[in-house]
Amino acid sequence: MLSDLKPAPPYNGGSAMAIKFHNPKSVSVAGKYSLGVEVPPEARVLYVSGQVGVDSAGKLQDGIEAQSEQVWKNIGEVLKAGGMEFRDIVKLTVFLTDSRFIPAFREARGKYVGQEPYPASTLLVVAGLADPSMLVEVEVVAAK
Repeated sequence: MLSDLKPAPPYNGGSAMAIKFHNPKSVSVAGKYSLGVEVPPEARVLYVSGQVGVDSAGKLQDGIEAQSEQVWKNIGEVLKAGGMEFRDIVKLTVFLTDSRFIPAFREARGKYVGQEPYPASTLLVVAGLADPSMLVEVEVVAAK
């Protein structure tokens, strides 16, 4: 429904962005994500490749909590390099190697993407990632 559209919150006291979050009441939402996000053609868009729990020294972190935290730190660095912030994320795709990791991943995500409007999101449980020790990978799209 058109009445369900919400513009993104104002940035730095400016006017509301033209990015629109679509969450029709006729479709159930099972988590902290938007059902659809509309990015206008004039927006700058940054595509962030899948990030894993490897730190700047090349060390893979141990366990799902540490890997999830490192993933978000890495995403933050790429966003910063592109002149964007976590609040500019409009879409994320999450790959976990075990469904039991969902609560730990969501806890880490909540520290970085914890307020509405939420990005559109897809979470997949996969058989494995590029390295068998990798437990989580996240790619994002940001726009502003």
